[in-house]
Amino acid sequence: MSILTVKNISHGFGDRAIFEDVSFRLLKGEHVGLIGANGEGKSTFMNIITNKLMPDEGSIEWSNRVRVGYLDQHSMLERGMSIRDVLRSAFSYLYDMEKEIMEIAEKMGTATEDELYKLMDDMGTLQDTLDHNGFYVIDAKVEEVARGLGLRDVGLDREVNELSGGQRSKVLLGKLLLESPDILLLDEPTNYLDEEHIEWLKRFLLDYENAFILISHDIPFLNSVVNLIYHVENKSLTRYVGDYDDFMAVYEAKKKQIESAYERQQQEIDRLEDFIARNKARVATSNMAKSRQKKLDKMEKIELVAEKPKPSFDFKESRISSKLVFKTYDLVIGYDEPLTKPINVYLERGQKIALTGANGLGKTTLLKSLLGIIPAYKGEIELGDNLEIGYFQQESKEGQYHTCIEDFWESFPGYNQYEVRTALAKCGLTTKHIESKIMVLSGGEQAKVRLAKVINRESNILVLDEPTNHLDVDAKEELKRALKAYKGTILIVSHEREFYEDIVTDVWNCEDWTRKIF
Repeated sequence: MSILTVKNISHGFGDRAIFEDVSFRLLKGEHVGLIGANGEGKSTFMNIITNKLMPDEGSIEWSNRVRVGYLDQHSMLERGMSIRDVLRSAFSYLYDMEKEIMEIAEKMGTATEDELYKLMDDMGTLQDTLDHNGFYVIDAKVEEVARGLGLRDVGLDREVNELSGGQRSKVLLGKLLLESPDILLLDEPTNYLDEEHIEWLKRFLLDYENAFILISHDIPFLNSVVNLIYHVENKSLTRYVGDYDDFMAVYEAKKKQIESAYERQQQEIDRLEDFIARNKARVATSNMAKSRQKKLDKMEKIELVAEKPKPSFDFKESRISSKLVFKTYDLVIGYDEPLTKPINVYLERGQKIALTGANGLGKTTLLKSLLGIIPAYKGEIELGDNLEIGYFQQESKEGQYHTCIEDFWESFPGYNQYEVRTALAKCGLTTKHIESKIMVLSGGEQAKVRLAKVINRESNILVLDEPTNHLDVDAKEELKRALKAYKGTILIVSHEREFYEDIVTDVWNCEDWTRKIF
């Protein structure tokens, strides 16, 4: 049975076409991975099927009474609510039924005999619905999901406006999973999850009986939970049966077939054109030349898909720093209250360190304290000499209304326009992206703009806060190569072990310093 049918949609922003005549069908219980390079339109497709965007052409048809749950990259939470309140709100329709039962009970005291039978019948129906949907084990369900996503460690009675960005994302994900909709739409759900919580989500989705569409650049995660792939490329959407590895095998084989057919056709075209050029002027052979021309005119030309620009991340390195990069003396980080016990660590030139641990332990706060962006709560930080720091922030709200060119130029006023465009193009951004405003770019494209600024500033220490969030597969692979080649010092926050384990020399687990009890 088809839950969702998309027919012949086309959509674009300004003169930039995103989709042309795209169709899609989702059946009950299908677990779909929606993949494609940054900026190809994955999040746009999600917004179209949830009616947040109207397509320029085509139609979207949902089957009757389908409950849709959508976690996008920009979901918000209501201020003043606790984590527990938000998670329980997934069952608001059941709480409404309980309230209705209580109202019916009050009416029974003054009801006539006929009215009483009707009220008892209504109450029985509502009660059955509550029993069937596990109303009396809601708190147990909330606890289970909160434990699985690491929210119990944060504190279920904590207000959501006090949470970090990663913690808020977990709360939204938890609420969505508790709602158990007929179709889950998940846009990069693992971006702010730690390894153990990714494992929990993996098990949850494997057991999920309903359908879901998942956008993710985390290939091991994707491989473990999907049974269908839809690939977004060149304004089209193509269906493949199996996981990501199955898709890649078929995709590469198909690509080679098309390239071979293209080569054979080009040889045939050259042969025909050569024959026509040599024979069209001679009376004896002009008819044969015309016949070849007709064949050439009727030929359906094979066109190769234009190769997307692949990023090239080559960090500019400055003179070497002193042997000491930084040393902390009983450093305690935090804002209004301490987040950690005293931290005593030493980082020396050439070390490459991964900072790991659950969200909310203060990894980003530690980076900002070391960089002097925020003051230490207590203790001291000794910095070495000749430090040239390249800092990649997880998110940035600055310059959203600037074009990429304007945003980059502001940081590098000495560059001419050619140099600005070249620097951005090397990071895998097309002319359309470069001339677009930051706010209309995908999360991955915005990350590439921020990376371009870090790459083009000479450094001898890189401080990177979740640099792989939103990046597509090609960009991740290239970033990994560049960081392995970088001769300077690296301090990186990442939840993707497969990404950082071949880069770093040491791992610092922030759970060793936290005041929280695990």
